[in-house]
Amino acid sequence: MASLKRLHAPLAWLDGRWQRNVLLTVDATGLWSEIVADQPAAPDAEKLAGPVIPSLVNAHSHAFQRAFVGMAERREAGQDDFWSWRDRMYALALRISPEHLRAVATQLYAELLRGGYTQVCEFHYLHHPAEGQAFEDELDMAWALVEAAQDAGIGLTLLPVVYTRSGFGAAGLRPDQHRFSANADWAWRACQRVLAAGVPRVNAGVALHSLRGASPEDISRLLQQVGSHDVPVHMHIAEQTAEVADCLAATGKRPLQWLAEAGHLDARWQLVHATHAEPAEIDAVAARGAGIVICPGTEANLGDGLPDMPRWLAAGVPLTVGSDSQVTRGWVEELRWMEYGQRLALRQRNVASLPEQQPSSGARLFDAAVAGGAAAAGFAAWGLKAGARADFIVLNREADALRGLPDDTLLDAVVFGSNGSPWQSVWVAGRARPWRAPERVGDAFEAAMQALWRPGGSPPA
Repeated sequence: MASLKRLHAPLAWLDGRWQRNVLLTVDATGLWSEIVADQPAAPDAEKLAGPVIPSLVNAHSHAFQRAFVGMAERREAGQDDFWSWRDRMYALALRISPEHLRAVATQLYAELLRGGYTQVCEFHYLHHPAEGQAFEDELDMAWALVEAAQDAGIGLTLLPVVYTRSGFGAAGLRPDQHRFSANADWAWRACQRVLAAGVPRVNAGVALHSLRGASPEDISRLLQQVGSHDVPVHMHIAEQTAEVADCLAATGKRPLQWLAEAGHLDARWQLVHATHAEPAEIDAVAARGAGIVICPGTEANLGDGLPDMPRWLAAGVPLTVGSDSQVTRGWVEELRWMEYGQRLALRQRNVASLPEQQPSSGARLFDAAVAGGAAAAGFAAWGLKAGARADFIVLNREADALRGLPDDTLLDAVVFGSNGSPWQSVWVAGRARPWRAPERVGDAFEAAMQALWRPGGSPPA
């Protein structure tokens, strides 16, 4: 068995504060075995050149949508909203192959690593060929994502999605959604196959597209399959006001209200977006221990609206962030806009701060995202703590945003004063990852983009 690996940091963010002279020990499996402050550097310890912070879990990603970034920022006529964006996005979803997906996802995952994420939760619903026939292996699209994550060096939690209907009361999916089709049995089988493959740094859970995309029977069947297995269960919910109105019309209840009152929620659940929530719904989610995933970059890009972040935080609901449609690909911008959206809406500053406990807005949001990442990815632990995977970021004190600042302002400077990634290195399982992906990754991505998009940027047929 390989020996322990020791690292020494002059400064590290532990237990919600900066601590000095931190000795970090990585075991032979790439997990933290011990982290202790106020320790001299052991003779065999590698000295890290800057302050250390945990990396984050990207708790919500649609990798294929990286190929759509920048392609939907025009309005030729009429009104543009989430639903018109979705119809344009489907044109890409109907075109992309496993080969395209692997190229696009590898590029994306390399970018996410540079953005400070070391685990990505892939909300995966591109299951079948667009043409209608079957893949040789029904998980060909899923394996393309696994291969991309391995190539990039990022951890992956694959979440096969149950998607059976186009809306409340619909009998099935629309023609342009047929490659998304998967019932509870299919999704659970896919989850079990991925777990059984035993690929390093790859985990799996399950997902339900939404209340409009999965029926009550689908939800019950999936949870019956999951049983007592400790796997994450993700779902889009309450992202759009039209979704809330449709749910009220169909069930007499709002989406979060319906889900909470159905008795399904527990600590395995991750509610993605949860943008349009009433106080009673927030309290109900908190009482059941479920977490939420906010995607501020995507929610702004799509015009979704703003969540009631102060109440979610006050209720103690686990919270983390995701890149979703990939218009932003680093957690700094997500946390920044989580706070800035509230400042604009409320005309206040430092909305996230908690003066008597954590006056730093950046630190409070960062700690929340670190803490919420474990359950979102399906891990028992995440961050700088024994038993968690040895993933972390080494900050660059010579970066313009951090130069000359007092230690206690560093996280605020990262979140609110930097241009994105003011760090020297990103580490996964005790190893520094290359800062740039190999040239072949970019070449493959460019080739996939050229195959997917016509000259001039018009959507694929």
